Amino acid sequence: MDSRDLELIAKHSESDVELRALYSEHVAFDKLIDKLEGKSFLNATEDLEIKELKKKKLAGKTRIQTILDKYRQAEAN
Repeated sequence: MDSRDLELIAKHSESDVELRALYSEHVAFDKLIDKLEGKSFLNATEDLEIKELKKKKLAGKTRIQTILDKYRQAEAN
């Protein structure tokens, strides 16, 4: 996410519970992925877990972008 996205998240996350939860989940997935990818060897289960985490992270990011687009439109009007 770019800095404009992060600014919008910071601005609206206090009042938007869904946005706050999605962003927290996004950060948590990112940390888990980094931790797993930092291992020198991944077994099949860990490899599958990374793929699933990336799918969930992408789905959450898509939802975050939809919410942020709504706020951008509201601010433009």
